[in-house]
Amino acid sequence: MSTRTRIELGRRADLGADCANCFGLCCVALAFTKSADFPFDKPAGDPCTNLDEHDGCRIHSQLRERGFKGCTVFDCFGAGQKVSRQTFAGRSWRDDTATREAMFSTFPLVRRLHELLWYLDEAITLVERERAHAAAAEHVRARAATPDPAPWLAAFEHVRSLTDGTPDELAALDVDAEYDAARPLLVQASEVARAAEPAPPRRSRGKGPTLEPGSDLMCAPLVGADLSGRTLRGSIAIAADLRGADLDRCDLLGVDLRDAELGGADLSGAIYLTQMQVNSARGDGATRLPEGFARPTHWADGR
Repeated sequence: MSTRTRIELGRRADLGADCANCFGLCCVALAFTKSADFPFDKPAGDPCTNLDEHDGCRIHSQLRERGFKGCTVFDCFGAGQKVSRQTFAGRSWRDDTATREAMFSTFPLVRRLHELLWYLDEAITLVERERAHAAAAEHVRARAATPDPAPWLAAFEHVRSLTDGTPDELAALDVDAEYDAARPLLVQASEVARAAEPAPPRRSRGKGPTLEPGSDLMCAPLVGADLSGRTLRGSIAIAADLRGADLDRCDLLGVDLRDAELGGADLSGAIYLTQMQVNSARGDGATRLPEGFARPTHWADGR
């Protein structure tokens, strides 16, 4: 029996996957390669063998056990239902060849735009939160140093309006350029949120690994490390040992946390942390997550 799911990411329900209102686009439009994440190759445009006739997954509750770990760490940020119900007004890829081709080329574009919306939404929250703290502060300098969220709100609305485009309009977009335009705002919001933390050294202790954007932290021994206020943006932290680490106000934008050990780590205040990153890592009952995040079911045994 297939299972349909709803996964909410962040505070905006429209930026979380609503699989019940999607035509299984991630299971058809996207390709995957035989690896530790998938048990076989699947070309883009071919339905996964586990997709049933109602666009549900036959093995949803057994994905990790059956070798489909990659499915459990993927989310479309709401692009699936947006493309299915709005862009194509309820027409399925099953209906005709033209719809199929257009839908499969549109979905990845909207997915990337929705991911950018999620990050911009997070940035807005960071700036608004610090602005509220500054408004309550007694120091005029603190209030003056906190930026107005208007540029972030304008960027969010701009990208949101792009997602309402027709398939032809979306196909003509330079999505990379949209990310490039938004990146300075994401970085600035992180800086605003981390301003209260003292500037950390580039190394955690002694001759430990370098801790900066784009660092190679694969298998890094960071047990109990104080990573608060740091920016690890774009770093590779596959299988890093972060047990008991403090990641309050640590910028984790784009950090690869696959198989990272997060047992007992505090990620409740981490910046730009996504549910996908959490799902790809290993944690336990003592791992602290941000409000609204789901504790992965595979963490039940601490792995």
